[in-house]
Amino acid sequence: MICGEAMSAVNITRDVLHRQIRDKRALGFQRFHHVTDPFIKRLGLEAELQGHTGCVNCLEWNERGDLLASGSDDQHAIIWDPFKHKKLTTIHTGHAANIFSVKFLPHSGDRILVTGAADTKVHVHDLTAKETIHMFSDHTNRVKRIATAPMWPNTFWSAAEDGIIRQYDLRENSKRSEVLIDLTEFCGQLVEAKCLAVNPRDNNYLAVGSNGPFVRLYDIRMIHNHRKSVSQSTSAAVHTFCDRQKPIPDGAGQYYVAGHLPVKLPDYSNRLRVLVATYVTFSPDGTELLVNMGGEQVYLFDLTFKQRPYTLLLPKKCQSSTDVQNGKTTNGVSNGIHLPASRLRLAESKICTGSSELPPHLERIKQQANDAFARQQWTQAIQLYSLGIHQASRNAMLYGNRAAAYMKRKWDGDHYDALRDCLKALTLNPGHLKAHFRLARCLFELKYVPEALECLDDFKGKFPEQAHSSACDALDKDIKAALFSKTESAEDKKTNSAIRFHSFSRKESIPEDEIVLRERSFDYKHRYCGHCNTTTDIKEANFFGSKGQYIVSGSDDGSFFIWEKETTNLVRILQGDESIVNCLQPHPSYCFLATSGIDPVVRLWNPRPETESENGRVVEDMEGAAQANQRRMNADPLEVMLLNMGYRITGLRGVGPEGSDDEDSSEGQVQCRPS
Repeated sequence: MICGEAMSAVNITRDVLHRQIRDKRALGFQRFHHVTDPFIKRLGLEAELQGHTGCVNCLEWNERGDLLASGSDDQHAIIWDPFKHKKLTTIHTGHAANIFSVKFLPHSGDRILVTGAADTKVHVHDLTAKETIHMFSDHTNRVKRIATAPMWPNTFWSAAEDGIIRQYDLRENSKRSEVLIDLTEFCGQLVEAKCLAVNPRDNNYLAVGSNGPFVRLYDIRMIHNHRKSVSQSTSAAVHTFCDRQKPIPDGAGQYYVAGHLPVKLPDYSNRLRVLVATYVTFSPDGTELLVNMGGEQVYLFDLTFKQRPYTLLLPKKCQSSTDVQNGKTTNGVSNGIHLPASRLRLAESKICTGSSELPPHLERIKQQANDAFARQQWTQAIQLYSLGIHQASRNAMLYGNRAAAYMKRKWDGDHYDALRDCLKALTLNPGHLKAHFRLARCLFELKYVPEALECLDDFKGKFPEQAHSSACDALDKDIKAALFSKTESAEDKKTNSAIRFHSFSRKESIPEDEIVLRERSFDYKHRYCGHCNTTTDIKEANFFGSKGQYIVSGSDDGSFFIWEKETTNLVRILQGDESIVNCLQPHPSYCFLATSGIDPVVRLWNPRPETESENGRVVEDMEGAAQANQRRMNADPLEVMLLNMGYRITGLRGVGPEGSDDEDSSEGQVQCRPS
C-alpha cells in the first residue's frame, strides 16, 4: 500500500513537471488529478463560513467554481467567495419558511439565483440588482429541490411534496409554470416528490426521487412531444397539458430499484422506517445515477447496464435457464431470475470457468480477508474481498467468500448482495458447492421460502453427499417451519405479488401502467454502507472527482463518509457537524468540498499540508462508526429519540439488523450527537 502511494506521488510530480513545460495541458491535468487517493487521505477542514442563523439546507457552486451559494432555515441565501472565506452578498429571498434548494441559472453570468422553500414558493432573484424578479406559487406543498440544465439556460424544474414536477421557462410572459410530471396520477395522493436532477451530458433526461424505493428516469422530449400531439388532436378549448388518460407516453419512463426493497416494505413499515429517496444525481459523464435512500443505503445505478432485480418478480415456476439466457419474457416482462433451482437445470459440468488461480498479490489479499473473516471482522473481510474482485472480476471463489461475509454481517441489504454474489459465483463456476447452498439460505432470509426450498432440494440432488449435513438439515428445518406457520388467506395469496408494489401507498389504487413500470425496474450496480439516513429527508450523496472516482454522503451522526466508487470500500470519515451532515457539494474542478447541516455554518474541506498537525476531524474507527450507524437505523423510535436527545444507549439488545443474534446486537455502545 505504501509503495502504491509513493508511485502515485511520483506520477503526480511527473505530471506537475509536464504541466510546467506544457501549459496547454494545465486544464487537463487539473481535471484528471484534482481528486486522488493521497488528497483524500489528507482531506481536512480549511474554514468555517459564518453568516447564517439557522440550519444550512442547501449548497451550490457556480459553473466556474469561484462562487458558492447557500440557503438556510433563516430564509436567507448567501453568496460566498470560498477562496477568501468571505461573504459577498446576503439575499433577502422573501420566503416565509426554510429554504431547501438554491441553484444558479446556467449562462446567466452568475446573475440569476433560483430558490425553493417550505412555504411552497419558488423565487427567482437578480443578484446584481439584489431583488426578487419572479415569484411562483403553483405548488401546494413544500418545494424540496430545484434542477437546472446547461443546454436550456432559461429553463428550470422544481420537485415538491405535492407530488408534482413543474417546469419553468423565464422567456415566457406568463408567471405560471407547467406540470411536467404528476406523480399522484401513478402513486396516489400520498406521494411526495423529494428530489430531482438533470443528466449533465444529455439534458433531455430527468431523474426524480420520491417516497418509496423506486427512482424514476424520464425523457423530457418524449413527454413534451406527447403533450403536443394530444393538444393538436383535441379542441383548443380543452386543457390537455396534463392529459389524465395518458400523461406519460410509453417508453418515456424507466424505473430503478434496489432489488430487495419492494419485498421488504412491510418490514420497514413495521419498524416505522420510511423509504424515501432524499437525493439523486448523475455521474459527470451522465452514465450513472446515484441515490441516497432514506432509511437504507446509498445506491449506484448504471444507466448502460440493464439488469433486472433478482427478487423483484419471483414466479411460482421459474423459467428454464435457456429461456433466461435467451431473454424470453412473460407478458413482455423479463423476470431476470437466474436461480439454480431444478427447473433451471444448471449445467452438470463441474468445470470451473471462474478460475481460482490468483496472482501472488491478490492471493495475499484473499488470505488477509480470510483472516479477517476468522476474527469475525465482517466489514474488513468484505472490503478486502471487494478489493480482490475489483482486480479479478471473474474469480468465483472471491464472490463466494464475500457472500459468506455479507451473510454473517447481516446489515440491511447484505443478504441480497450475498444472493447476487452467489449467482455470480455460480455463473463463473456452476459446481460451486458453497455458493449453491448459500443461495438457498439467502432466499430463505429474504423470505422467498418456497423458492428457498426448491433451491435446497436442487442442492441435495446435485451434492448428495451434503444432503444430510448439519447445515443442510438445519436450513431444511427452518424452511419447513416457515412454510408450516405461513397462514396467508386466499385473498392475500391472490394479491401477494401486487403487495410488493402497492405497500408504500396502501390507501391508494395503483394504475396498471405504474405496476408494469415497477415490474420493469432495473437493479443497482453498487451499494455503499456505513452512514445513517433516517432523520432528515434532504440528505445528499454525490460523486467526488472529475470521473466520479469517489462517493460522498452525509450522516445522522454528524459525520460524512467517503467511499471508493468501484470497490465500494469506505476510505474516510470526517466529523462535519455537531449533529447531522445533510449537504455535500464538491467543487467542479478542485479537490475542494463544501458541507453543511444542522449547524448554522458552511464548512470547507481540502487536502491539508503534510506538515500540518494531526487532523482532529478524522474518525479513526471507521468500522465502529459504520456499525453504530447500522444499529441506529434499526433502533426503535423511542431509542432513536433518546439518541437524538444525547442519551447514551448501552447494548441496544434486539435492535440489530433482522436475523442478528443477541451477542451481535450487544457489541459496543452507540452514542449519537443531539439533533
